[in-house]
Amino acid sequence: MATDPSTIQTAYAALDALTAQIAAFDYSGLSVADQLELLSRRERLRRSAPAVDHALLAGLQAQTTPREIGAKSWADVLAMRLHISGGEALRRVREAADLGPRTTFFGEPLPPAFPHLAAAQAAGKISSEHVKIWNDFYKKLPLSTSVEVKTHAEATLVGDAALGQSPEEFRTATEAWMTVLDPDGPIPDDSEKARKRGVTLCKQQPDGTSRMEATFTPEGRAIYEALFAVLAAPGMCNPDDDHPCVSGTPMQEQIDADMRTPAQRRYDAMVYIGRHIMQSGTLGQHNGLPATTVVVTTTLQDLERGAGLAVATTGTKLPVRDLIAMAGKGAYPYLAVFDKHSNVPLYLGRARRTASSGQRLVLFARDRGCTRPGCTQPASACQAHHATADWQHDGQTDITDLALACGPDNRLVDQNDPNAWHTTMKNGRAHWTPPPLLDTGQPRVNTYHHPRLYPNTEDDDGEIDCPVSA
Repeated sequence: MATDPSTIQTAYAALDALTAQIAAFDYSGLSVADQLELLSRRERLRRSAPAVDHALLAGLQAQTTPREIGAKSWADVLAMRLHISGGEALRRVREAADLGPRTTFFGEPLPPAFPHLAAAQAAGKISSEHVKIWNDFYKKLPLSTSVEVKTHAEATLVGDAALGQSPEEFRTATEAWMTVLDPDGPIPDDSEKARKRGVTLCKQQPDGTSRMEATFTPEGRAIYEALFAVLAAPGMCNPDDDHPCVSGTPMQEQIDADMRTPAQRRYDAMVYIGRHIMQSGTLGQHNGLPATTVVVTTTLQDLERGAGLAVATTGTKLPVRDLIAMAGKGAYPYLAVFDKHSNVPLYLGRARRTASSGQRLVLFARDRGCTRPGCTQPASACQAHHATADWQHDGQTDITDLALACGPDNRLVDQNDPNAWHTTMKNGRAHWTPPPLLDTGQPRVNTYHHPRLYPNTEDDDGEIDCPVSA
């Protein structure tokens, strides 16, 4: 039976008051043993708190959808309401799906997906580190592992004997179990191999370089081995050569002068392969522009000095000297140059519903990415959004009325629905007003793609552009 709402509100009001009282205590008069005991009690409370969050999220999911609240997903709801990162919000949603209450299609209650883990968390006996270690272990189990074996593994690993283990000890225990369950590694069938495939382009480092991590299927490895055998051979695709050899056999002088490591030769081969595909004209269009279009923005001053950073529509930062060198190879046919940081580079009004290629180029250069606060999607993943008024409501496709928005955010806007997102243009920037259930007083403009712009200003309507303090 559901708890009476007034009882819940009264209990939480008392909790707020007790929390404030506890925070004001002076603990210096306690003994060492008493202080250590309080630390242990607080840790148990901290560990058990997510169980309540899981129940709240399950209740929300039973009553409504993210779209009805005004968000793209449940992770989006948590990120905006709680002011947490998208990654942390997604982790909490996934954890709630595994450890929170569930129901059948007809509303009948079901135990959590991992009942032993859920019970241990609710009792404050395991931490978020233990949960992560379990998830890592579970993902590595072979697809052929039966439900009975998985259930037995959970009951044993999270049993009473294991609850006192540190995260390091718990990880060792899961590794021992993996050795028993899969002593020879996974069976080399197609589904197991396909499950592991993937390529991750890691975050760009301060010096502009990025790491790439990849797991190839046998087919993928065979393909790239064949390509590298030709294109990554000594003397091939060498950017240090005035005229790099990209087909046939390089001259002996090119081979002898090649001082690159094998890893560097493979990288140069991959760059050549990518450039060759982009220049082939076979990739079609993406968001209204040829898929091979790369738009780069910089300032006139940096371009003249050959210094500073330019920004591509994918969010990648390029040293201007690299931009100048690469422009000569035809890889960057569009370059938007600003005089310092003017926010009105060009006016390109169009009496049509969809933005023109010229307008999209200006939007890419001006906004650099999705303009909804909190969204990190780069310009290459965005659409031209009618920010002042939608086309169906007499909106104009003028550059001063358009802004970039990723597809999911674009679809959340409905100027005539009080429970949806509303957008408008102010001072050349898109302002987003959240629906009531997601409005926590957050900024109305997105500064993620323009980290240097943090104006401490307030509009005539009282909306703050950006946080006064962070």
